[in-house]
Amino acid sequence: MQNHEFPILEFDPDTNAFIMAEKLIQPINISKRAVLCFFLDAIEKFLSECPYEIVAHLKGEGISLPVYEVMYKGEKIVLVQSIPGAPMAASHLEELTALGCRKYIACGGCGVLQKELAVGHLIIPATAVRDEGTSYHYAPPSREIAMSEHSIKVVEETLTRNNAPYIKGKTWTTDAFFRETPARVARRRQEGCIAVEMETSAFIAVAQFKQIDFGQILYAGDNLDGAEWDSRSWKSRTDIREHVLKLALDACLQL
Repeated sequence: MQNHEFPILEFDPDTNAFIMAEKLIQPINISKRAVLCFFLDAIEKFLSECPYEIVAHLKGEGISLPVYEVMYKGEKIVLVQSIPGAPMAASHLEELTALGCRKYIACGGCGVLQKELAVGHLIIPATAVRDEGTSYHYAPPSREIAMSEHSIKVVEETLTRNNAPYIKGKTWTTDAFFRETPARVARRRQEGCIAVEMETSAFIAVAQFKQIDFGQILYAGDNLDGAEWDSRSWKSRTDIREHVLKLALDACLQL
């Protein structure tokens, strides 16, 4: 590890840390495939329609998230509700990997930086601008980080097979959604970002560090491409959210 004026840039590649998920969590007999979904409403609807069992919990201060193992199209897949933010994204990948998972698809929503992307339009992140802190503890400093070509191909093939239109491109991962100022949005647009969210660059960095498979599906939500922010009531679109979850499950089967 090299000294740097800014601590966030002092990447240490050492895989040994004082606190490690694999030292705290005992592996269990669990599916290697897992879907991380940010939509509790979609998860609850899905669980009402398919067999499942709770095989573990992801616990933290004030939270205890069930780890479901569901039966989907004849295969077992782990399903967990994700919590927004890069630190939680990293924690969930770490803990699920310690349990025994190895192949992941995450699905969630995002803000759009191109108003032409209607609510519900699917987005496959290919690269992410690293405007968060977590990824710098898992990968050397860089402005962007790229999703694996294999996972992108799997997600593309899944969406094509399901006749689900999508766009592939660069997203902006930020820790601070209350600091998405006009100048910062303009700069991200200039460098080619089509969306903004809070986890992608961290997900990718952890996946690379842990040598696990990871892919992602986002759907276009609120709009930042205008004089004012427009929520577009994106969180109320339960039909879209349920559809995206099933697409993620389909993709995970192929990963």
